[in-house]
Amino acid sequence: MHPIRPYHRVARGHASQRLLISCTVWLLCFLFLTHAALADATLRQGDTIDLKIGGVPATEISSVSGQYTIDGEGNVNLPYINRVKIAGLAPGAAQAVIESIYKARQIYTNPNIVITMQPQSRFVNVGGEVKSPQRVPFTPDLTVLSAINAAGGFSPFANERKVRLLRGQQVTIIDVKKIRANPSQDVQLEPGDRVEVPQSLF
Repeated sequence: MHPIRPYHRVARGHASQRLLISCTVWLLCFLFLTHAALADATLRQGDTIDLKIGGVPATEISSVSGQYTIDGEGNVNLPYINRVKIAGLAPGAAQAVIESIYKARQIYTNPNIVITMQPQSRFVNVGGEVKSPQRVPFTPDLTVLSAINAAGGFSPFANERKVRLLRGQQVTIIDVKKIRANPSQDVQLEPGDRVEVPQSLF
């Protein structure tokens, strides 16, 4: 006769499996949504992209493929064609523009450009007196209040009237209590923004 396994061990095993499956599904959903947001988002100044080229001689692939950063004027500096303005375009549209320039200048006959966003350039940092300081994945509808909520909300010591929004060299002071009273005053965020919640003095 085979020994009978204790029921509680079997149940515990099933619970562990369910937990593992749930965590895996959540992670896959998060990665999918992040990838979808990056694919749909328009390119901006300061974004870092991975650019790969196909349909060209093998010796040329490494010359063009690589990582590029969009400069302050919205351009990338590419081999043989120099500066190309792609800020404000979705990755797919930017790919078509770059391909057309390579063709028009008769550098390549049928190039195939693939642009992939670097995820780290699509986050907003939320810190200070919030319950869970973190990098919040950027989405087109992200605002100051929703970013703070994503970081767990204010801590008990937060000064909600003097939240700092840092964008490049610019600092904006935001009164979140006014936003709660009038949501239309909420501020849209951009990739790379930082939201800092100071401590209340009282």
